[in-house]
Amino acid sequence: MKFVTYLNSGNKSQRFGFMMDGYVVDVFRAAIFMNEEKHEPDYLQIPSSLHSCLEDWEPNLIKLQRLQNELEVEPIANLMANGQHVSLQESDVQLLPPITNPSTFRDFYAFEQHVKAARKLRGLEMHPDWFRIPIFYFSNPNALYGHGAEIPYPKNTEELDFELEFAVIIANGGRDIKADDADRLIAGYTICNDWSSRNLQREEMPMSLGPAKGKDFATSFGPYMVTPDELADAWDNDGKLQLRMTCHVNDTLISDGNTNDLYHSFPTMIERASMNANLVAGDYLGSGTVGTGCILELRPENTGGWIQKGDTVRMEVERLGVLENKII
Repeated sequence: MKFVTYLNSGNKSQRFGFMMDGYVVDVFRAAIFMNEEKHEPDYLQIPSSLHSCLEDWEPNLIKLQRLQNELEVEPIANLMANGQHVSLQESDVQLLPPITNPSTFRDFYAFEQHVKAARKLRGLEMHPDWFRIPIFYFSNPNALYGHGAEIPYPKNTEELDFELEFAVIIANGGRDIKADDADRLIAGYTICNDWSSRNLQREEMPMSLGPAKGKDFATSFGPYMVTPDELADAWDNDGKLQLRMTCHVNDTLISDGNTNDLYHSFPTMIERASMNANLVAGDYLGSGTVGTGCILELRPENTGGWIQKGDTVRMEVERLGVLENKII
């Protein structure tokens, strides 16, 4: 399934839904419809937000899958509940990050090609421990943007960059999780753009305590949280997920990579992140930048320069959707 958190036009209350035939199906209204028209009250027990559903994910997912299956035989565009449409066209809603208020966002550094290129620019060879330890930094969970949102150009920035990534969203939570048991904590996948102020990042990195200020002004997630079953046939014989990842700036293709280049798997990231610490439902774990996935790696003289006000950055990950934002 593809889950969304969204706003209706003119309404500030966040809604929870799933994608179906190009429509966003509102879970709460669908549950009311099933209760009133089909006399099935069980769906009213589904929590009112994706975040809340993730706290007890398996039984909630089963109910949501059953709800989708029952609605597939209905004319979804015409269904009403309490005088309101059960579904809306995707173009008529404002998509937010799938989880708007995570407790944490850990971003890893797990694509070898990008790490090699970034270290080479600093005159460094690959550190041998990078192959042993999936490393990450904590970013700002209070500066998240969804698909279609406008991103304010950060102050004191001369070199604004994107970073093409994907991420997992944590279900249930846990502590000291082993990689072999970690799949049960992966509720789904989403696209991530780890916006970066390179000149601010360059100031802090030599002091061995970054990045932080160079990245804490904005991260984009979306457009959906795609459950693992949707990608079951996208894994190769080596256990690698095969999804093309691209980024266009103002309709010009800049980045072209693939999820199969990920060196450290998400289960190994979960093992590292949960060591001596609690992961909780709704946390994001980012992959880090795919090879070719940023201007820093490709160099601004080869890409038309750094991101400017008015630019539109459009990321697409095969089967995960499109995440697009404009800088203002």
